[in-house]
Amino acid sequence: MKDMNAGSPAEAKASQAFKTDGINAMERPSLSSRLMTRLIKWAEALNYRYAVNGNPPVYDTADFPWVKELEAAAPAIRAELLPVLQRQSELPNFHDISSEVKAISTDSHWKTFFIYAYGLKSARNIATCPETWKATRKIPGVRAVIFSIFEPGKHLPPHRGPYNGVLRLHVGMVVPEAGPEDLAIRVRDQVCQWKEGKALIFDDAYDHEAWNHTDKTRVVLFVDFAKPTRFPARLINWALLNLAIFTPFIREASEKHKEWESRFHDDGSAGG
Repeated sequence: MKDMNAGSPAEAKASQAFKTDGINAMERPSLSSRLMTRLIKWAEALNYRYAVNGNPPVYDTADFPWVKELEAAAPAIRAELLPVLQRQSELPNFHDISSEVKAISTDSHWKTFFIYAYGLKSARNIATCPETWKATRKIPGVRAVIFSIFEPGKHLPPHRGPYNGVLRLHVGMVVPEAGPEDLAIRVRDQVCQWKEGKALIFDDAYDHEAWNHTDKTRVVLFVDFAKPTRFPARLINWALLNLAIFTPFIREASEKHKEWESRFHDDGSAGG
């Protein structure tokens, strides 16, 4: 088992697989055309070859100097989160906003609170959590900012993300005391535990799963940011990530979130 802030700067021993056995990547049919599939596979090969910090499943956070500033902001971020959690039952299930998530989760135990995702901002959620937005927008190449809420009993099965051009950051916000058998995330062959106020950075293009087998809720700040790469991968990755806002699945998620956001904020303040 590895601690969440220990990481592993070493290069992965085997090549990064481009799918999880038995589970399809979370892709929309409109992105599964032959041309787009070939483009994404080509880009993923470039991202792997030209990665600045190698391709470990779990990264050493020391490779990202901005992490210390973000961790310092964790108490302020948590203070904004706690009033939101007073209305936890009203928060949307992840798959109700992003339908691709139905490939790995269809129950009501993984809830979310979106701040920003691939070019689309939630103005009202940002107004509720201004310090969260202030701290996370400083992250180089930030692509998504979300509070990820695992309710008791949630187990996300093994899967891999749809594209290796981003890295995933978790910062523990509300983390019950428990051993790794009850509360942890596995990325390839590394099992990590969250700690409140501490960052974990991993590559979700590797097979991974997460679980909360405790009787309490676990919450992390969930951030996607562009994987640091060298030219030409950096240019291709930048282009693909900036095109994401025009894809059907991002537009669909935006519309669903706007509907939820209106109901949530019009029915009462996030604190009451």
